[in-house]
Amino acid sequence: MFRRIGWQVLLVGIGFLIAAGMLVYLAATYTTEYRPAPGGTYVEGVSGYPQSLNPLLSFYNGADSDVTALVFSGLTRLTMQGEVAPDLALGWEIDPTGITYTFRLNPRALWHDGYPVSAEDVLFTLGLLQDPDYPGPPHIARLWQSVQVDKIDELTVQFVLEEPYAPFLDYTTVGLLPAHILAGIQAADLPSLPEFSYAPVGAGPFRSAEVVVEEGLITEVLLKRFSRYYGPTPYIENFVFRFYPTVQASFEAYTEGAVEGLGRVPPELLTEAWQQERLNFYSAPQAEMTLLYFNEMLTETVPFAATAVRQALFFALDRRGLVDEVLQGQAVIPQTTLQPGTWAYSTKGVPQYPYDPEKARALFSRANWTRPTLTGTLRNRVGEPLAFSLMVADEPEDIAVGRLIAEQWGRLGISVTVQAVPPLVRNAALESHDYEVALAHFVLPGDPDPYPFWHETQTPVGQNYAGFRHRRISEVIEAARITGNRERRVELYQEFQRLIMEEVPAFPLYVPVYTYAVDKQVQGVQIGPLMQSGDRFRNIADWYVLQRRVIVSEQ
Repeated sequence: MFRRIGWQVLLVGIGFLIAAGMLVYLAATYTTEYRPAPGGTYVEGVSGYPQSLNPLLSFYNGADSDVTALVFSGLTRLTMQGEVAPDLALGWEIDPTGITYTFRLNPRALWHDGYPVSAEDVLFTLGLLQDPDYPGPPHIARLWQSVQVDKIDELTVQFVLEEPYAPFLDYTTVGLLPAHILAGIQAADLPSLPEFSYAPVGAGPFRSAEVVVEEGLITEVLLKRFSRYYGPTPYIENFVFRFYPTVQASFEAYTEGAVEGLGRVPPELLTEAWQQERLNFYSAPQAEMTLLYFNEMLTETVPFAATAVRQALFFALDRRGLVDEVLQGQAVIPQTTLQPGTWAYSTKGVPQYPYDPEKARALFSRANWTRPTLTGTLRNRVGEPLAFSLMVADEPEDIAVGRLIAEQWGRLGISVTVQAVPPLVRNAALESHDYEVALAHFVLPGDPDPYPFWHETQTPVGQNYAGFRHRRISEVIEAARITGNRERRVELYQEFQRLIMEEVPAFPLYVPVYTYAVDKQVQGVQIGPLMQSGDRFRNIADWYVLQRRVIVSEQ
């Protein structure tokens, strides 16, 4: 009996040793990881209310852009690096002349109601953009009105341009509308389609499940993951937008636990937001630049035609000080008039203008502007003072920036009067060249084409508000917009940036930074340069709120 028990004890011991060995082996060769899991809900607070959940009308309203970015898709999309990539289209072909573009649609693409996306939807959407009564951005309408759109078959469309135009692909990112639902409407009808805004049907990664309307305002939108989406399926099951009248109200909603993310954190709220331990912050430059324009068409009264004077004024400007004091440091200082971080931006051979008062004084002296006394005003040879007005929009940020610029220049004896006017008045003054110096904000296109802003033909009717004329610069940007060769365009834009910053007809002051805040529970978030606020969702398929534990081999 005891012998039998001994054998049993021995077998148990051997079993324990084998189990222990296995555990040691597993511990040495396998590990536990947490990976994204499908499901869960994310709720985001956004300041402002949607006006039209329609991708053709979302350019002017951030709340509209946020929702339509998830519900609708275009033929193409912009990547995190700002490059054009296929979306509803599998790809495209460009003929050797650079005039004809052929797109093939993804046969797996479906509208949220199950209908297949077809060439008819492309023709319908672009027909609305070509309509003379289209109420969206005029430059988009003008571009599409010059393009011939043809249906080759149910999944193939062809675009024929009047002439080669390298930035064309940027215009194919606009979201498509379903022809089978909206057939028969005209462009002028787009703003008055509340039934579509309350139940939008797109082909994007999320479908609209519920739109809450209170007192005529959309206060909440519930989106659900579209299980038949043709692209990478998002992990998040439910995406909820809650809209508030102000950024302060949306921030308070976060502190009260009503939302898990903030669509935007403006500079004035950053200090308070940084105190929230569970918030992760993500920042990216916006596709917008603030510039100081000098009206070179007023050479009889102010000396802005003199390059040395403009250069001196630039050296006398502390742009980093402006950003730190007014924007809490939330801006990028560009060295050229192109968007930093994009493929065309280059500082190679480009003159730099760091804050250097002594260099500014030397340039003023060389241009025959001297200061009779230490506290006097700079004057030219005939005693005329260097004095002019700086026009700004009557908004807090612009007024603060304008006053600080006047203060900085005043230290060198330059007399600047800040003139605050309504934004529409400032815009009209730029268009009519009825100003001396003006502070303005401009949305930069995805493609860097500077033709509308700096070509000499754009002075009387375009956006060359400085009245700047430079034959070589005009030739360079003419050549860059008609070549499809990226390397050649890079070379041309390098030359453009060098020349424009030698002449400095306008000062690139800063590119504002968009700051986004999301609770730590939400993982996988990344943002790149933003054309619209909805661009922060470019990698939405990687976001997740749930995790699962898996055991994996370290080998």
